[in-house]
Amino acid sequence: MAPKKKILTVVKLQIAAGQATPAPPVGTALGPHGLNIMEFCKQYNAATESQRGTIIPAEITIYEDRSFTFITKTPPTPVLLRAAAGIDKGAQTTGREIVATISDAQLTEIAQTKMPDLNANDLEAAKKQVAGTARSMGIKVG
Repeated sequence: MAPKKKILTVVKLQIAAGQATPAPPVGTALGPHGLNIMEFCKQYNAATESQRGTIIPAEITIYEDRSFTFITKTPPTPVLLRAAAGIDKGAQTTGREIVATISDAQLTEIAQTKMPDLNANDLEAAKKQVAGTARSMGIKVG
């Protein structure tokens, strides 16, 4: 059995799928750790090519020998809510203005998409979390 690699750090980034470049924010986040930034960009772009156009968070584990592994997460809830509602941004004054409305079916679809990354036991709990985010963005569920 090979000895376990020692983890140096874990970096979390939100990057557009299939569009990672060595420029900031990728370069500034990974550069100080001595990582091969171009290699990460190639692997990330290959892994997320099918989801082009959305933002996909990545959790990059960097080891002491400057090697790395990464896992991709589901898109952030606000990104999915804005896409479902067809808006560019949420309300400027939360609780006072409603900028859009989404259906219960759209809420369920977003909750199912986010389920692997949420700390919810069932779909109903996931829907409540997504509905809370929608409420804080000025999106009404109806």
